[in-house]
Amino acid sequence: MKFTPETYSVPDRAMTPFIDEDEIWNYIETSVASPEKVRAIIGKSLAKQRLNLEEVATLINTDDQDLINEIKEGARQLKQNVYGNRIVLFAPLYVGNKCANNCIYCGFRAGNKQAVRKTLSDEELVSEIEALEDNGQKRLILVYGEHQTYSPEFIAANVRTAYKVKKGNGEIRRVNINAAPMEIEGFRVMKEAGIGTFQVFQETYHREAYKQYHLSGKKTDFDYRLTSLDRAQEAGLDDVGIGALFGLYDWRFEVLALVRHANHLEACYNVGPHTISFPRIKDASGLTSGSKYFVSDEDFARMIAILRLAVPYTGIILTAREPEALRNEVIQYGVSQIDGGTKIELGTYSQQEKNRNLDKGQFKINDDRSLGEIIDELLEQDMLPSFCTSCYRRGRTGEHFMEFSVPGFIKRFCTPNALLTLAEYIMDYAGEETAAKGWKAIEKNIGTLDEKTQQSVREKIEKIRAGERDLYY
Repeated sequence: MKFTPETYSVPDRAMTPFIDEDEIWNYIETSVASPEKVRAIIGKSLAKQRLNLEEVATLINTDDQDLINEIKEGARQLKQNVYGNRIVLFAPLYVGNKCANNCIYCGFRAGNKQAVRKTLSDEELVSEIEALEDNGQKRLILVYGEHQTYSPEFIAANVRTAYKVKKGNGEIRRVNINAAPMEIEGFRVMKEAGIGTFQVFQETYHREAYKQYHLSGKKTDFDYRLTSLDRAQEAGLDDVGIGALFGLYDWRFEVLALVRHANHLEACYNVGPHTISFPRIKDASGLTSGSKYFVSDEDFARMIAILRLAVPYTGIILTAREPEALRNEVIQYGVSQIDGGTKIELGTYSQQEKNRNLDKGQFKINDDRSLGEIIDELLEQDMLPSFCTSCYRRGRTGEHFMEFSVPGFIKRFCTPNALLTLAEYIMDYAGEETAAKGWKAIEKNIGTLDEKTQQSVREKIEKIRAGERDLYY
């Protein structure tokens, strides 16, 4: 079935959900993964042609290890062709953990009496942002529990504060949001505040499983959550992120549902999701999650490669829930954005505290490397750390972003801007050894650009050496 903008008007969307469980399971149960078919699908993706659900299901059903390795290699090639070797870095900043929902897998849940509830004051928010700027962060995602305290107006005020904080050469250039679904007017408030991406994760796209995990609160409304980013699009907020929490239901179903959700947004609004996230169930305050749907490292890595082939234009985010070794592996063939130096206990960036107390956090961190350590290791792996925010600030969002990203042209902006932001980081924050690696990487990557762009990048880098900042394409 092809979805068009006329298929769903905003009031009717909940009556005609676009996730058809029978359809998804039919693809999983009937798609046959022959070597010839799998290789043809990989070839189609490498030709930058979108995969349909049957083709994605075929990749999911591939159980031959040699073919799985070919899927990963195809994903690696595609990622290189579309994004180059850059990895975008960001930091999550938890602003408040009050929550009115009872989601049994989450440390923020209303029924968790062990949780230490806190909402950052304006002064604390500024202190946290200054501490992040001291480490070189330029991109934030503000995270909130789902509670009436965290209204659109409250979040918008936080966003404006974040953009105003300047310490030395530090500044925040992009603020993304992870918060409760909103009405259209609330999303308009977000847009007016100048946010980047608004993320809403469905958690699980399987309706019955969703019901079992979400016991009370507004989040029990599956359809309201499912259509939240449709309301964002109606409000003119065209930069959105989707996600699922793997381990709540069968990962094969969730992968196809994520692709269906991406297809729905693109068909209805000509704009697919800017990012897809896929955290896995981890320990949380008062809850140790055991599930028959737990996703192994092997399956987790495979599904990341499959998603990269399925939605080549979409940024794939992997958080510090995952251990260092796994993150280092999947950035090679799927992931394009990671967090660094992450702390999820409220108020701990400015206090220089470790992630220790699950009663103060939403889940457990498994990669506690500092931002500097991650940048150094990315350079060792011949990856290009990036703090780029140029697309958002040049207006390359929504349909305009799709015009560049779908055919793979976005790379022409990504690499030069990554080099410029890396040069800034080296000048302002890097240690001597990291700086040496960074300049070497810059020189190597400049050589991959056309002559005109090389000259322009070199001129801008000299300006950065002379003290100018925030130069971009």
